[in-house]
Order: sequence, then structure tokens, then C-alpha cells
Amino acid sequence: MKAASRPVRAEPPAPGDTTRPVRSPCVSICRIDAKSGLCTGCQRTLDEIGDWGSMADAARLEVWARIVERREAGAR
Repeated sequence: MKAASRPVRAEPPAPGDTTRPVRSPCVSICRIDAKSGLCTGCQRTLDEIGDWGSMADAARLEVWARIVERREAGAR
């Protein structure tokens, strides 16, 4: 019997995690939802995806916080 598959998603850095650079939320499922404007894989906007490589760690953590908010809003 095949186990039920879970959605693939990256987890945000844990509070106090000092790993640098802040890891990307990308899970290599790159499709932009036309309605929300968000990637269905990582929940980032095109601007957030495009800017990621040049963002400071503080800005990356802000993106992660928005991703968590988006996930929670979608679960309601």
C-alpha cells in the first residue's frame, strides 16, 4: 500500500536559528497562481522570488514571515 503523499514545502527558520544565509523557501515547484500572484510551491510573489538573491538576511526573514502568514490564512 502506498503511503499518502504530503505537500512539499520548506519550513521557515526556527526562532534563534543563526544559519546564514537564510535558506530559500523554494521547493522547485514553480507555478504562479494567476488569482493570488503567488508561487504555488513557495508562496512567494514574483518580486520576492526575483529579489531573493540580493536580499539581506533580515529581508529574507521578513519574506519568511509573510510566507507563514499566507500559509496560515490559506488554512482557514
